[in-house]
Amino acid sequence: MTSTRFLTKTLIAPGLLSATLLGCGTITVQQNEYGDPVATADVPYVAVTQIVEHPALDAVRDGLQDKLKEEGYDEADSSLKWAWESAQGQASNAAQIAQKFVGDSPNVIVAIATPSAQAVVGNTDTIPVVFSAVTDPVAAELVPSLEASGGTVTGVSDLSPVDEHLALIADMVPGAKSVGVIYNAGESNSVSLVNVLNTEADEQGFTVEAATVSSSADVATAAESLVGKVDAIYIPTDNTVVSALESVIQVGNDNQLPVFAGDTDSVERGAIATASFDYYEVGRQTGDIVARILGGESPGDIPVELANTIDLAINLAAAEAMGVTVSDAIKDSANQVFE
Repeated sequence: MTSTRFLTKTLIAPGLLSATLLGCGTITVQQNEYGDPVATADVPYVAVTQIVEHPALDAVRDGLQDKLKEEGYDEADSSLKWAWESAQGQASNAAQIAQKFVGDSPNVIVAIATPSAQAVVGNTDTIPVVFSAVTDPVAAELVPSLEASGGTVTGVSDLSPVDEHLALIADMVPGAKSVGVIYNAGESNSVSLVNVLNTEADEQGFTVEAATVSSSADVATAAESLVGKVDAIYIPTDNTVVSALESVIQVGNDNQLPVFAGDTDSVERGAIATASFDYYEVGRQTGDIVARILGGESPGDIPVELANTIDLAINLAAAEAMGVTVSDAIKDSANQVFE
């Protein structure tokens, strides 16, 4: 999807000569016949870049847009200029989108997921950047720490509660000792998550079998390679793998191999369970930060926020298809149940 610019109608008195649309989203009536400035009308411009389209990241975008509307920034009534583009899972596309948006000079660039955020931050140190759904912004070299940086970058981290994910696997698959993980080693967020997974697995008595992919086309083969080697498959919030989740679900169904996920939307799509964030709410958190910046606050004065809602989601049909019995206690404690 490509971004589009909208035109704000401005009433111009007779004798006015011209109007110019600036990249920052400001429409300026330049001068009258005497060379005097006449009028200006400011329209904030927010540009959003997303590494790939899948339900979790789409929910971030929707939450962002809805929160901005609540704060009075709405493209529908010309109080906001909004542009959105997806990189379709390609780092090269993310780089091109970043360069384009930097050239447009919006008021804020929002980057959804780590690869898009890295592309934007690598192309500007002057435009405010708000990242969202970034697992480890420090390891990704977006910010020096989670504290207010004094720079131009801040955002919301979705560092997964991996310890809770492993505990959930232990509860739902009694006797499970080995977990397979599929991830793209080219995504720094996924590398960080797998490092956490290895540490937590050692503490909880699991072994980890990793299968790496470089594109969504590799995901089915990676899932098949884990059959017979592990007691369950864990899908972290890896954009490449989540975009091809159905191929992992098919392997799980065909082989009675339980598949667990790092996000709720993947559970709705067919994974058995997760303890995860509501990514729509992550988007709303992100929107709150963007609104603060549009209101005049410096991104350098805003610490990085952690996603702050964790819900248990289970998919009863998926559990049955993969040979897992869900206890009444887990059903009763779930925030979301898909059937």
